[in-house]
Amino acid sequence: MKNRSTLSLTFALIATLSSAAHAAESTSTTEPHVDIGGAVRFNYGWLDYGPTSRLQLELLRADIDAGAGPLFLSAQYRWYDGFDAVHHAYVGWNASEDTVVQAGIQQVPFGLLPFAAQSFWFGSGYYLGIEDDYDPGMVIRHRDGADQWHLGWFAGDEYGTGARSDRYSFDVAQTDTLPYRERERLHLRYEHSQAWAGGDLLLGGSAFSGRVENVRTGQRYGHHAAAVHAQWTRDSWTTQLQWARYRYSIPSDRIAMSAFLAPFEIAAEADVPTANVAYSFGKTRWLDNVTCYNNLSMTLPVQDAPQLRNSWQNVTGCSVQKGAMLTYADWIAGKNMWFAGGNGVGIDDGAATGWHSRFNLNIGFYF
Repeated sequence: MKNRSTLSLTFALIATLSSAAHAAESTSTTEPHVDIGGAVRFNYGWLDYGPTSRLQLELLRADIDAGAGPLFLSAQYRWYDGFDAVHHAYVGWNASEDTVVQAGIQQVPFGLLPFAAQSFWFGSGYYLGIEDDYDPGMVIRHRDGADQWHLGWFAGDEYGTGARSDRYSFDVAQTDTLPYRERERLHLRYEHSQAWAGGDLLLGGSAFSGRVENVRTGQRYGHHAAAVHAQWTRDSWTTQLQWARYRYSIPSDRIAMSAFLAPFEIAAEADVPTANVAYSFGKTRWLDNVTCYNNLSMTLPVQDAPQLRNSWQNVTGCSVQKGAMLTYADWIAGKNMWFAGGNGVGIDDGAATGWHSRFNLNIGFYF
């Protein structure tokens, strides 16, 4: 019954978006476009702290992108093993050559964009909800020469409840001991581009201020974060640096997060440094592109409490592209890190918190 209702909602969303594209066609002389796509991915994982998972279907994905004149829309829905979830669904307006307005479930403008990583596994910020997060809101993006601004307002998480853990991006979770959910947030992001040392340098800063709600008492608490970030590209090299700090001003030194059916706890306030380097070999005789990378990130709790401990994650790997196929081969090493043998991020539950590793192979076909 759940899958049937989800499919109905998905088809209704696609129909609504297609209708919007046809409505835009009637008000514009520009020829409209509607592109339907998707992906299928398979995954294999070897773990030194658990059973190996055989090569199996990891994802089915459906995409729609459409536009006419200054209007456009985009939506993506995903089916994983055991659950399905919306990835994004928004409409947009190109107000001018330099200004774009988007409304709906979309990527939150914070930190390095589109990702503070090159790997399939992402960095620590993803599991903390400050990287590749998708929430419902409105964003204005404006470019003025070498400067770009994002101003965004978000109503909460994409499902409006912290009790649901079947989702793609990580949000505040409602648990028995930590019954919270996300509420409104205001985002501001700035980035400046310039030539430097024979390459292209992006320098920027991001910040947001919002609240989380205790669903039992109705009490709301502050939720804030800020980051400085830089990206330098020269020839085939890309280097990324970022330092972020987030804070939940709740009466506890930890809060719960969830996605992929798995709630877990993180430090309520922490610094999150990131350092990435990648090299693209470009087109070879047999392949369209090979990119190899090392992504290092940490979660360093700010509060001095015996229940908190630093977390580390390092991902070394390569992505290989050939036509519609994109494959990631990642070696993930984590210390006290969720999804790498740990029980959370930045917390100390008294269990072993040493280094663990896993090898992850993801083979995807994108259409």
